[in-house]
Amino acid sequence: MNERSNPNLPHQIQMMLNGSIPPPPIANLIGFKLVSFGSGQAVIEFEAGEKHANPMGTLHGGVLCDISDAVMGMAYASTLKEGESFTTLELKINFLKPFWKGKLRAEGSVVNGGKSVGLVMCDVLDEKGRLIARVSSTCMTLKGQQAEGR
Repeated sequence: MNERSNPNLPHQIQMMLNGSIPPPPIANLIGFKLVSFGSGQAVIEFEAGEKHANPMGTLHGGVLCDISDAVMGMAYASTLKEGESFTTLELKINFLKPFWKGKLRAEGSVVNGGKSVGLVMCDVLDEKGRLIARVSSTCMTLKGQQAEGR
């Protein structure tokens, strides 16, 4: 969900949250669900299963990157003005604990949003509230023709 050419991205995400429009294809592919969105914050829930495992049987790190990138993108998108879009410039993840199967919660929040660049953070927690991964991202706001994909 990094780069979109929608004139009102926050409104589009709010419509996904209330079920008016379908989630993005990546949400269906991986199986995550947006549960809250707005004011520089977003939360995704995800059920990790065997289909998400790496060769060692633990949750593949790329899946954690995907859900983190999605929730941080939605948190950042909630701060955009009409006609603006964004793209992720950088993403860094620290894997803190292996995870096999079960429910995870990814909580994204904008730490600092400037006119063109912002810092976003995400904590991925298991059902007991233990920290599985901490992620940071730098996002760039796109305006005008850039926001339209030109």
